[in-house]
Amino acid sequence: MLEASNNNELPVIPGKRYFTIGEVAELCDVKPHVLRYWEQEFPQLKPVKRRGNRRYYQRHDVLLIRQIRGLLYDEGFTIGGARQRIECEGAKDDVSQSQQIIRQTLTELEELLTLLKR
Repeated sequence: MLEASNNNELPVIPGKRYFTIGEVAELCDVKPHVLRYWEQEFPQLKPVKRRGNRRYYQRHDVLLIRQIRGLLYDEGFTIGGARQRIECEGAKDDVSQSQQIIRQTLTELEELLTLLKR
């Protein structure tokens, strides 16, 4: 996932597995209530919820939030436009992953064919 260009001024994401909503708010320079709102608007954003409905975000969630922030605050997208852009990029990622799997499968089949011809 690509991060928006302004995100260079945001703090480096530490090498932790889970982040609280307060930590993510600081890492992404947004308020916690904005993060909760974005969870409703962007279906891709689904933090793990544990005891007492406490949210725990993973690294990919933080990267997605930074991408959303860049689209909304820096590039001037509406919520709907940002949602479409992210969905479109997700579809492109799915296609490229599928193409990679197909190429890998073809390579393996060619190797098997070479072995069988011996």
